[in-house]
Amino acid sequence: MVTLRGPVLRASVMECPPNGEWLAIRFRIGTYLPRLLPCELAQHDHVELPTLPDGRFWLSGLSWEMPTWDNAEDFVTRLANAGVIARSHAADAAVAGDAQWMSKRSVERHVARSTGMALGTLQQILRVRRAVGMLVDGHSILDATFEAGYYDQAHLTRSMKHLIGITPAELVRQSPQLSYRSECDPSS
Repeated sequence: MVTLRGPVLRASVMECPPNGEWLAIRFRIGTYLPRLLPCELAQHDHVELPTLPDGRFWLSGLSWEMPTWDNAEDFVTRLANAGVIARSHAADAAVAGDAQWMSKRSVERHVARSTGMALGTLQQILRVRRAVGMLVDGHSILDATFEAGYYDQAHLTRSMKHLIGITPAELVRQSPQLSYRSECDPSS
């Protein structure tokens, strides 16, 4: 089964059968499918792609080999070379804080088109990811609060509860599996 999913803007749980095998390819922020924009897949809307008897699947009118752990990077390169995925350099600049060459409205429009979310929402998600990364790496909740740019610990707690579904203390105590945790750097 091959599923395309878009951005999820609130905490959610994904059920996975205990003996299932999964491979997820999460695109870098600003990478999108021009024929199926992220806003069309937001908040749990998804598309099941047709699969073929030989284990291949259809995407953008082309037949693709099922990616594996070993060929995932090559698979993404082939998608880019075929024009199936595109990058928004304006979204890259917005994430890096280097979008002064565009009007604020242009930045917001490019970010919304390529990510399916408002610039402010994207910035909140990136800030929470930074705090989570710090907490997982052993920093104190207080250090993560201020280093990630929160006003106080209550501000961080509300934001994490809304976006991830747990508080900073719960994260430190429980060490839950987070879908994006393997790569918290948005520039990777």
